[in-house]
Amino acid sequence: MTCGHCAKAIESDSSFCRFCGAAVRDTWSAATRKRLFRSASDRKLGGVCGGLADYFAIDPTIVRLLVIILAIYPGAIVFGLVAYAIAWVIIPPAPVVPPLHHQAPSPA
Repeated sequence: MTCGHCAKAIESDSSFCRFCGAAVRDTWSAATRKRLFRSASDRKLGGVCGGLADYFAIDPTIVRLLVIILAIYPGAIVFGLVAYAIAWVIIPPAPVVPPLHHQAPSPA
């Protein structure tokens, strides 16, 4: 890869030129940015806990336990339910990737 500012050859996985320090790619591009979605596959109710677990790369059971503990904490029951409902409405569902269709082998 070549730097667009100083025209020197740099590594292909570099975000910045090691010679002039210029950014050679958008480090906050949509491809590298992590997005929060409600889980489409790991859901019990609305997919909020599964989506949070995917986002933070942790076990969904831990997130569910934390939500339950926080929801039954005295004085936080209403807030926990309201927060979950708001998250359910605000967080978009994960995009569903259609399965690849394979043709069945023809009988010989």
